[in-house]
Amino acid sequence: MTRTSVCLLALLFAILTACSMDGEDNQVVGELASDRVELTAESDEPIVEILVAEGATVVAGQVLLRQDSSRATARMAEADAAMQQARARLDELVRGPRSEQIAAARAEVAGAAKELEFRDTRYTRVQELHARDLTSDEAFDSARAALDSARANDKVQRARLQELLTGTTIEELDQAEFALAQAVARRDLLAVDLQRLTIVAPRDGIVDSRLFEVGERPGPGLPVLILLPGKQPHARVYLPEEQRVEIQVGDEVSVHVDGLDSAVAGRVRWVASEAMFTPYFALTERDRGHLTFATKIDLQFEGERLPDGIPVTVVR
Repeated sequence: MTRTSVCLLALLFAILTACSMDGEDNQVVGELASDRVELTAESDEPIVEILVAEGATVVAGQVLLRQDSSRATARMAEADAAMQQARARLDELVRGPRSEQIAAARAEVAGAAKELEFRDTRYTRVQELHARDLTSDEAFDSARAALDSARANDKVQRARLQELLTGTTIEELDQAEFALAQAVARRDLLAVDLQRLTIVAPRDGIVDSRLFEVGERPGPGLPVLILLPGKQPHARVYLPEEQRVEIQVGDEVSVHVDGLDSAVAGRVRWVASEAMFTPYFALTERDRGHLTFATKIDLQFEGERLPDGIPVTVVR
């Protein structure tokens, strides 16, 4: 090969390399990925029903799984009874004492007054006999104790009557209202616990995996289902450091998905604020060893949901 031929080949190689590198300036690579939503159990009650299979498409609000609600239902009934009791007590205090209660209290006062009069007369007689040594000390002490007891009972009955005539105090009404509010709050809390034994889909998506089966008891806080939300996965690509300043959230891009004949329109949803090293599956001769920024791009694709993990190339 002549020196001229060698020079021509070297020049051609340089031109092709430059063209190839220029073509990569607006390209970034990555893969399709989905956000993961973990649906967790808040109770260790056993699972009694799972209504979806792995890979099933679900809509927001659809019931996915149920746990045993027997214990929660019983607690709910107890709280409801306590709430009704507190409400009845408040109604009673608002209404005030009944006329029958006041009449009974007046009768008790009258009876206590008669008893006091009788004990006072008897004590006077015993006292006179005791002064003339015609009765024992025990009889005198007994008469005096009976008189003291009658006086105390008379005071108690008069105080009870006065309480009924005065009616309910503001402080009693406040206590009854607070007790009712506490009972209502406890019932509402138990209603939430009962409701959360039924797990529903928070968003449209696909059930990726079932981590427990019917009859098992998941621990509180453990995920029981994994949901991949949205109609389509997003493109997760790795933006080279030198292109970061040119890409902003909301930018329109073209996404080439392996297996699709034409590019898919996309919109940049998120760009990481901190750089990372290029992951192994995004390495190219140009990118190897460079810092990159993880970027999420929403796909505007109306077909069937694309599978996760498919390589993509994004072109600005």
